[in-house]
Amino acid sequence: MEISQREKDAITILDIQGEIDLYNAPEIKDIIQKLIEAQKYNVIINLEKVSYIDSSGIGALISSLSNLKKYQGGLKIINVYASVKKVFELTKLTSFFEIYESEGEALAKFK
Repeated sequence: MEISQREKDAITILDIQGEIDLYNAPEIKDIIQKLIEAQKYNVIINLEKVSYIDSSGIGALISSLSNLKKYQGGLKIINVYASVKKVFELTKLTSFFEIYESEGEALAKFK
């Protein structure tokens, strides 16, 4: 898994590539924690290039969202496709997370 980070309108966007599983899911939580320490509370996670996510990956996203909410922040997820989308649907997390089709749509929801 690779994570690249960029900023747009004071919102941090994490572009994730590869598979999110038990071995690398903690890395997402660590990055979100560092963002919180830097007082960056609005995050978009781009899953466009993620081919697989397991329960620990979902857990890392849930944990990150609740940590950001403690600071009145938010976490939005964009570009969820194929098998990853199926995991969100099966776990009924499509209503828990704010999931958007595009980066522009998610950015607009932070305003």
